Amino acid sequence: MVGPVLVTGAAGFIGSHVVRELLSQGRSVRATVRNPVNAEFLKQLPGAENLEIVQMDLLDRGTVDAAVVGCDDVIHCAAALYVGVKDAQKDVVDPSIQGTQNLLDAIDAAGGISRLIHTSSVAAVRRNGTKDGQTFSNTDWCDNATVDSNAYGLAKAGAERLARDWVASKNEAERPRYVSINPSIVFGPVMSKRHLKGSMTILDHLLKRKPPVLLKMHMNIVDVRDVATAHVRAMTEGADGGRYIVFNASMWMPQVNAVLRKQIPDRKWPRIVLPKSLSYVLSIFHPQLTMSWVKHNIGTSCEYDSSPANQDLGMEWIPIEDSIVDGARSAIEAGWR
Repeated sequence: MVGPVLVTGAAGFIGSHVVRELLSQGRSVRATVRNPVNAEFLKQLPGAENLEIVQMDLLDRGTVDAAVVGCDDVIHCAAALYVGVKDAQKDVVDPSIQGTQNLLDAIDAAGGISRLIHTSSVAAVRRNGTKDGQTFSNTDWCDNATVDSNAYGLAKAGAERLARDWVASKNEAERPRYVSINPSIVFGPVMSKRHLKGSMTILDHLLKRKPPVLLKMHMNIVDVRDVATAHVRAMTEGADGGRYIVFNASMWMPQVNAVLRKQIPDRKWPRIVLPKSLSYVLSIFHPQLTMSWVKHNIGTSCEYDSSPANQDLGMEWIPIEDSIVDGARSAIEAGWR
């Protein structure tokens, strides 16, 4: 009898869609969350009779050990959000790296795990101080991040390297299949109001019009439904040890806003595009912007090579306009915006 798939961070934006995808394929899922109340919405998913929700804190080794026991596969989606944190080391880097170490130790203790699929990020790929217009591939690493300059990149690269080193230390008989999925900015339908944080903060900014301006910000976008599909396919498809960037297409923030204005015309949307000089001024007052971020991100662009995911995982991307509009409409129709 096949055991359940353990999905960490199952109440999160990506994690919840991974749960949905697994249930749609008839798999049993053990969904872990720090606070089970936040995962109640998962019980409404089709196939939820095969869903078990358990409390787990990645920094509490006892709860991690208990969650892993009896599972055949692990999809590790849990991650700390970078948006709005006060102590990046304590709130972003430590949970990501120590939490991943605790999960790996629990897998060692339990034994019997066949596959480990790891949600990483393009933040683990893109180095600080890169050239405008550069294209990154799955051979690139963010290897020069610091807590002050790029805490999220430090956390994601550190956790992915930790997992890869752990896999490499195993002999063939005990080594689980390991694949990392490295998404770009993730848009798409939300299932919980909490999903409007993280990547969806950008669309939420446009929905709330706070502040009612547009930044000249370049965004590499992928649909959350495609991200979930990639995770589940990676359990059986693609290379063992594979590192798959999942990214569809890019748009500047004013272009994203134009899609929303056209498709949802009965709502007010921002219209003013700030020049970079005024973006610096905004960063002084905005809690989620810094002058350093404005310097390196406003008016600059990069791209990612997702061709390995196309070839190995058979990805066919949902149109970027659908990702934008479906994400906004899901929040509006739920009454959250």
